[in-house]
Amino acid sequence: MNRQQILDLPSMPLAGPSYPAGPYRFVNREYMIISYETDPELIRHHLPEPLMPIAQPVVHYEWIKMPDSSGFGTYTETGIIIPCTFGDEEVSFVSQMYLDLEPPISAGREIWGFPKKYAHPKLEVIKDTLTGTLEYAGQQVAMGTMGYKHESLAGNGVRTTAMLTKTQVNLKIIPGVDGEPEICQLVALNLTDITVKGSWIGPGRLHLIPHVNAPVADLPVRRVLGAHHFIADLTLPFGRKIHDYMKG
Repeated sequence: MNRQQILDLPSMPLAGPSYPAGPYRFVNREYMIISYETDPELIRHHLPEPLMPIAQPVVHYEWIKMPDSSGFGTYTETGIIIPCTFGDEEVSFVSQMYLDLEPPISAGREIWGFPKKYAHPKLEVIKDTLTGTLEYAGQQVAMGTMGYKHESLAGNGVRTTAMLTKTQVNLKIIPGVDGEPEICQLVALNLTDITVKGSWIGPGRLHLIPHVNAPVADLPVRRVLGAHHFIADLTLPFGRKIHDYMKG
C-alpha cells in the first residue's frame, strides 16, 4: 500500500479495519437512565480538572440498547455520567462505560476517548419492569429497574432532545510507543439529527455492587431521584478538543 492508501484507512488493522469512517447513525436507540444523589466528595474525586461539580451531587446511571448502529451493528452499553461544568457551560462527563462489542469499543476509545471496557450489559422488558443489568467477569455489578411506561413525559420531544444535545466530555488518554502519554486531553461532542420517538418517566431503583475492574459502586447510591426511558434516532459526529493536559 502506498502512503495515501494508508492514510485513507479508517482504523486498524490494515487487513480488516475494526470500524468504518464516521459519522455514525443510530436508529431506535433505547435508553434507561436512573438519576441519583451520591457523596459530593466522591464526585469531586471522579472529575478531572478543570471540570467542576455542580451544586447537587447528582449521577446518571444509564443503559443504552442500540439495535441498529451504522458501522457497528447491534450492541448494548451501560455506564456512569456525571453532570458538571466546564467554564460557564454545564456538561456531562462520561466517567465509566461497559459494552459487549469490539468495534464500538475501539472506535469509542480511539476517536472520542470514551472510557469503554468489554462487559455484558443487558436492557430488556421483563413482565411489567424495564430491567438493566451489568455483568463483569462473571459477576453482576449493577441492576436497575423501572416501572414500564408508567407516565408519558409531557413535551417529551423538546425536553428529551435538549438532554441529548447537551455537551458530553471525555478524558482521552492514549500512550505513545515509548510508554509516555502521547494524547491526554478533554474531548467534547454533541449528538445531532435527533428524533425522539417516545419518552417516559416512572419509579426506579438502582443496586450497585463493588468490583475492582468495574467500579460503578465507587459512586454509591444515596437517594434515587427518578428514572427516564426513551427511544430516539440520532447521529454521533466527530468531536473537538477542549483541553490539552500535554500543554500544561
